[in-house]
Amino acid sequence: MIVERSELISSLPVRGGWEGRAFNSPFACFIIWGATFCCMKVKAGLSALVLALLLLATAAAHAGSIEPKRAALTAGEDGYTLSAEFALDLGNRLEDAVARGVPLYFNLEFVLERHRKYWVNEHVTTRSLTYRLAYSSLTRQYRLSTGSLHQNFGSLAEALRVVGRIAALPVLEKDAVKAGESYEAAVRLALDRSQLPKPFQVDAITDRALQVEATVLRWQFVAPAVTP
Repeated sequence: MIVERSELISSLPVRGGWEGRAFNSPFACFIIWGATFCCMKVKAGLSALVLALLLLATAAAHAGSIEPKRAALTAGEDGYTLSAEFALDLGNRLEDAVARGVPLYFNLEFVLERHRKYWVNEHVTTRSLTYRLAYSSLTRQYRLSTGSLHQNFGSLAEALRVVGRIAALPVLEKDAVKAGESYEAAVRLALDRSQLPKPFQVDAITDRALQVEATVLRWQFVAPAVTP
């Protein structure tokens, strides 16, 4: 049996009066579809906005890091020297702080121990070095100081490269180790937060952007035979 379209529409359940008939009309379906499509676009836009804000927040809270890349002990005439290389990333907040005149201090620490099987390791030596990095608005240069020595740089990147490169630093006398024995060496370069201004010290406890994670590099060192 062929049913006319008007009869088919009139046979659909209607909730009441004009409202039900309007809901089942083609025009109403178009309006509902358009509204649904608009809602989907708004939701998609909000999702993209939230994602962008999260990415910005992650970038703003980016923590710095000091990662060791290599380290070695080299025998010389008077003893052993340390060479090491670190990759430094201070993060945006600390880079901005030092550019505004806040000095930063870095501590380099080297430790050598002899492994003992049934007891704690025997401490052989410790060598430490402190760097001070500051920016001068008068000269527009970064000054890196170690004790009474200092050097100026035109950019922060240049200064950080020098901080991260340790070359021929005397750390050990020859008679402090025995030829053929194995030792455990460790080196670490870290930002000294205790030297930051008090407001920065407090903020660094919870503010990830003011934190610089430092990694310890450990390796086995076998003392070479002494040549006559």
